[in-house]
Amino acid sequence: LSCEMGHGFRLGYVVLHLSADIHSKCLGNIMRVDVGPLKGKILEVSGVINNSVILVTPRLASYCGFSMKIDPLGDAIVYASLQNCFALNVEDKVFKTVLNLRLYGNQMVEDELYQVAETCYYTDWAAREIICDRNYMEGLCKRAAPDDYILPKSPLSKVNKRPIDKGFKITKVVGQVMKIANTPTRLTLRSSKTAPERTSSKRKWQMTQIDAAAACPIQQGSIYFTPYTIIWFLPKFIEPLISTNQPRLLEVFVGIDGHRLRSAEIAARGYAITVTDLHIIVHILWGPSCRNFIEKLDDQPFKTYTIEPMLELLWTEGTTLENTRYKVLFPITIPVPQIVDSKFCTCAIHHVIYTHLLCKITSTPGVALHGPSRPRGNGYTVYSLHMTFGLMAALAGPFSFTARLEAQLLDKVFSRLSGSCDHANFYVLVKYGTHGAQFQTLLGKRTLSPDLAQQYNARENGTHFSVTVPFSAPDVVFEAVQGSSIRSRLDVTLRNPQTGRHVKDFALTCQFYSTLTECFPNGTITTVAVKVESVPSLNPGQLTLRDPNCGPRFSDDRFAYFVFTANSCGTKRKFLPNVMRYENEISLLKVICYYVVNTTYALTFHTRARRSQPYAEAAKGKLQIAMRLALDDTYSAFHQDEDYPLTKFLQEPLYFEVELMTLTNPHVSLELENCWATADKDGTSQPRWNLIINGCVNPVDPHQVVFHSVWVDARVKYPSHHKRFEVRTFSFMKDQDTMSPQMFVHCDVVICDSRNPQGGVCNGQCSNQMKVNHVSSGLIRKIIHPE
Repeated sequence: LSCEMGHGFRLGYVVLHLSADIHSKCLGNIMRVDVGPLKGKILEVSGVINNSVILVTPRLASYCGFSMKIDPLGDAIVYASLQNCFALNVEDKVFKTVLNLRLYGNQMVEDELYQVAETCYYTDWAAREIICDRNYMEGLCKRAAPDDYILPKSPLSKVNKRPIDKGFKITKVVGQVMKIANTPTRLTLRSSKTAPERTSSKRKWQMTQIDAAAACPIQQGSIYFTPYTIIWFLPKFIEPLISTNQPRLLEVFVGIDGHRLRSAEIAARGYAITVTDLHIIVHILWGPSCRNFIEKLDDQPFKTYTIEPMLELLWTEGTTLENTRYKVLFPITIPVPQIVDSKFCTCAIHHVIYTHLLCKITSTPGVALHGPSRPRGNGYTVYSLHMTFGLMAALAGPFSFTARLEAQLLDKVFSRLSGSCDHANFYVLVKYGTHGAQFQTLLGKRTLSPDLAQQYNARENGTHFSVTVPFSAPDVVFEAVQGSSIRSRLDVTLRNPQTGRHVKDFALTCQFYSTLTECFPNGTITTVAVKVESVPSLNPGQLTLRDPNCGPRFSDDRFAYFVFTANSCGTKRKFLPNVMRYENEISLLKVICYYVVNTTYALTFHTRARRSQPYAEAAKGKLQIAMRLALDDTYSAFHQDEDYPLTKFLQEPLYFEVELMTLTNPHVSLELENCWATADKDGTSQPRWNLIINGCVNPVDPHQVVFHSVWVDARVKYPSHHKRFEVRTFSFMKDQDTMSPQMFVHCDVVICDSRNPQGGVCNGQCSNQMKVNHVSSGLIRKIIHPE
């Protein structure tokens, strides 16, 4: 969170100390740090957590609940949500935040480093609290229970090409756009104000729905100026935040810089607040504040006038007794008279605009002057004009302003576009023309916003601009599907932002090879149906296979993903020489798989003489092996037999331990060979999802098994006799909309002699060497399913 661009590392001795000029204050559900005058230095803010110091960048500030205000006099104020990323939260009642403030200038002056620690006590929580700050919006919802608001991810965001799907975490839905955190009693959602609007659709298999929305006002249409006041209109009830038709306003507070003003302070400042049926209207008298600003700036009275009013509302809805606290920090910057000098204009007429809004400047609203021109050659013409303004400002007296205007009219050279493709992306290059990057870029039908530019890896060097767009991006149009390839087109438009006229249109069409149909050895077939441009009214979710009851497993507005078996959904079989052909269709799209009936493979192997005899002792006996489910990752306590079946949420971690019982030989080790999950108690049943294969995690599992180390403790005497691993809870799909209510986990284990390993998994966890004879404990099963 730096007030200027650019940071670097500089050597020097820095002392951490406190300053009498820096003050912190708790203001309800936010805190404020008054840094004081920067005196030309640059301010860096870092958060301190767990003995680590983390620099708060502008992007991290909106993600973690921080903002900074620097007024024209150089005084800095830092705001932080009580639920910020670095706050130490004690039962949602006590919040301690520690910040390091670094002031630095040139290399000749020693850096100043201050630490601010503030503990805020806040217990007056509403059921829902919303904070609108200058760079982020935050919603805090009351949690009904400690484990609520745990959601699976909707799988519609991508095409999944495996026949059996698992659950997903909500953190992947929001990615880098939104911050979601749980506290003992609250769910916190925070998003940057520049992030695009997001909506979520309800699915039948969702276990919880979050009722959390945030809407914040903008200055356009909310702020009006008169010669004496600023008028701020805020809707009395914000429609996206109201769920019933019976809202009732309980409290209204007005404040400045996050601090509530008492009635006497409001009257002393000349402010007024009015509540109507539709709006809350705040009148702010700017005259006295503007006068103070002029007096401090002496001979430079006309820059900008800034103020940051606050409105805090509390309302309830219907008979639910659930209330909402809505706090808006609303910075307002008022432009005052200035001369606009266009150094390089695009026409043969000079426009010199003199504007005034406030501070009682006496002048005409605007003047347009036509300056003489003279050709200079080399492709451009120079325009020049000398002007002197005589002005009268209230409370500041008369003063003059001299302006010398000189502009060059260059010959027009339009921007040029070119592009190319590889196996996965479009590459578009824009070469600037005479007027540089004075245009808006449209990709498809969307304007290239800063967030979209970051997503498409946009680069700019002053003369050129480039983007990289994946062929499956939402801004790309699918023209046709031909065999195993998709013909895609990217439309690029350069538009004049003032007139809306298209300056340049460009279209790039390429052929991309993609595996649309996959045939698995177990008879499972997956295929993707793609919506093309020629059928705009097609709804992929309504497509079916030959059997109308077989719809897509997942779908969105561009794709439909089907999973079926070779003997279902109307699939037809035909015998061909040495192969069987299985055929189905989706609308006019043919889905074909070929399976070889007979084939021959040549195998080679090499023998190697045994280097030594096995060390295993010659004896008879029984080996007892147990499989348990721990309560947490400490593996200090386990579920008992009477606890089963267990009910778990999707994506909730399961901590398994497999133990070789009774044996006391420290040279014997237990190794996991294969572990898998089924929807039925029979370990050979289908469907089946592999968790561990030949001692290794399943490489195609998006949520892979995590192995945990075993150490000697009061219960574990021989760590080699134990194996521990973690699995995220998931579910099999019975059909398109129904999940299987239970899951069974099975494991094969191998008993090894650590002094003389014989290959395979005995060589260590995740060994890919050739499998040799081993001692096996057989199948081990543990049932985990909801009631």
